[in-house]
Amino acid sequence: MQIIEFYDHHPISEGQVLDAVRRARRGLDGTLTADDLFPFDQDHYGGLGAVDELARRAGITPRSHVLDICAGLGGPARFLASRRGCRVVGVELNPGRASGMARLTHRVGLHRLVTTVRADATALPFRTGRFDACVSQEALLHVVDKAAVLADAHRVLVAGGRLAFTDWIAHPALGDRERARLEEWMAAVTLQSLDSYRALMRRVGFSALEAEDLTDEWRQILKERLVMYRALREDTVRRLGEARYREYDALYTFFVGLVDAGKLGGGRFSATR
Repeated sequence: MQIIEFYDHHPISEGQVLDAVRRARRGLDGTLTADDLFPFDQDHYGGLGAVDELARRAGITPRSHVLDICAGLGGPARFLASRRGCRVVGVELNPGRASGMARLTHRVGLHRLVTTVRADATALPFRTGRFDACVSQEALLHVVDKAAVLADAHRVLVAGGRLAFTDWIAHPALGDRERARLEEWMAAVTLQSLDSYRALMRRVGFSALEAEDLTDEWRQILKERLVMYRALREDTVRRLGEARYREYDALYTFFVGLVDAGKLGGGRFSATR
């Protein structure tokens, strides 16, 4: 499945976020804040705590200029801007998610700190040494040429700048047929292990590498997300149809099963330029 198509039909969308906020607030009248969105716009594992941990590892301060690679709907970028007071540029390839990020950001009044740029993560349209930190969450799994993304992240960082990201990792038991199904169903390509990610980061010039296996932590998170997704069945069917709901339920059940079996997991990585 192509990555653009995958996110065009993803259950978490700008509309779904606003519908959830509407239900929580019993309407959308009045001013919305980033905090109103945070329970619903974090399309990654671990919620706000996971974003805050990346910020800590990336050394993000109010003076930092941050690049969020594959920023999606911009939930983490808005959190960093609102909590750390930093400037964030979110790069996103999918046109619907990029425009959704920009609209949600403007709606909560953070557009002066958070900028949306639609671009390919393997060819970042920024000058060398522009950013103090680069972050990304569960996004590089969709990129075939991960070395190109890491090399361009290295290029756009200042000397001493920090990279911090999370991504899926493959464990030795993951088979070729399972890899093929993950690529077909979830646009997950060239999945790496902890060691191969370390090697890629070292190859493009990063130093002070750290890699942490998050599989045990993610296992419970993913089971809870599956329960949450199924609780949203009525809303998902209304937006995407019964067939799409069943398709996504099947693939997510398959994915969670691989994590539960210890074949697939998560990793958190950080390094210095």
